[in-house]
Amino acid sequence: MKHIRSRSLGFPLLYLYAAAAAVGQTASAPLTLQQALDMARAKNPNLLSVQQHVSATKASEITAGLRQNPSFTISGADVSLSASNPASPYSYSANVSRLFERGEKRRWRLDIAHATSDVMQSQYKDTERQTILQVKQSFTDLLAAKAGLKIAEDNLESYRKTVDLSKARRDAGDISETDFERIDLQLSEFESDYDGAKLNMVQASDQLQLLVGIAKPTDTFDITGTLDPPAFTATIQQVEQEALTARPDYQAALQSIRVADANVKLADANGTTDPTIGGEYERSATFNTAGFQVSIPLRIFDRNQGEKERTRYEAQSSRFAEIAARNQVVSDVDQAWAAYDAAIHLANRYNGHYLKEAEHVRDNLEYSYRHGGTTLLDYLDALRDYRQTNLDALNANQQVWLSIHQLSFAAATEILP
Repeated sequence: MKHIRSRSLGFPLLYLYAAAAAVGQTASAPLTLQQALDMARAKNPNLLSVQQHVSATKASEITAGLRQNPSFTISGADVSLSASNPASPYSYSANVSRLFERGEKRRWRLDIAHATSDVMQSQYKDTERQTILQVKQSFTDLLAAKAGLKIAEDNLESYRKTVDLSKARRDAGDISETDFERIDLQLSEFESDYDGAKLNMVQASDQLQLLVGIAKPTDTFDITGTLDPPAFTATIQQVEQEALTARPDYQAALQSIRVADANVKLADANGTTDPTIGGEYERSATFNTAGFQVSIPLRIFDRNQGEKERTRYEAQSSRFAEIAARNQVVSDVDQAWAAYDAAIHLANRYNGHYLKEAEHVRDNLEYSYRHGGTTLLDYLDALRDYRQTNLDALNANQQVWLSIHQLSFAAATEILP
């Protein structure tokens, strides 16, 4: 499909088509991350607001390119109120004049307007980048909430079987009433875990729906995806280079230098003299005459000295701001990379070792307890360890994805292929 662009806004309408398709799929199929991002680009009201502001700024280019209007004046003298006077008015004149700008003022106004539009476009892209990060984070949080609810549900169902079995053992006289009550009391923790996990999922779903532009959250909204840690081959040097090329906030800093330089040149141009040239036709009685006039302001005192100095300081400030923005880009990438490195190592330890070990310990102690080979406290401790290890592993996987999203945000580039 070709990208179709709006003539008024200049933004791809492809997002609208993709979002419309995504909306149509929400009723029958869960949304993927890409579909959620397309919906946010097309329907997020904050992005739409910034788009309109960019269009409003771009309209200033029209104003900057306008030339000076000429002036037309007509006047009469010795006008008689008597209808019998054929010489009324006795004289009249018509004058046309126009101010002519020197110093290429129009050129520098246009340069400022174009550069300002570029800055606003980059700022829009930066707002879009931040919104995309929020959508990715909310999408990941919802996936984690769904997985957490599944873990809580499985743990609750499994423990209810343990309670039922313990009740049968109590009725058979294998365990005491006190031991059964202690087992039954632990059920409240699993039920609380389930209720809390369900609440987390509802809140995460509402947050994601808000970001993708759904005005009123619905219970039928769903997503699909995985939290399995992915692998990518990019190096930190490659990510830093991508960031310096693609980061819209850094591009805006570079474009601001162009705006500042154009302001310096416009301030110099505004210090030049703009003459006004006019021509005149006059009729007095039966005589016709023509004339001209040239008006040149004498810029003896005001030669725009203050603006010339101010704009030069502003230009130097923009250059320092560009250096600061560049340093910030590199720092953001380095910090995001460090967070990803720590998260992936933790997730690998849980997925490759602790999960299997916790499951093995739980299964062994459950079997041993049901056959009278271990104490109740040991079995309950194994259940708690298994539950906590699963939650820790889920959080570790979630942090991997969040760190990848943060790294993509820092580089303004999709890290994953």
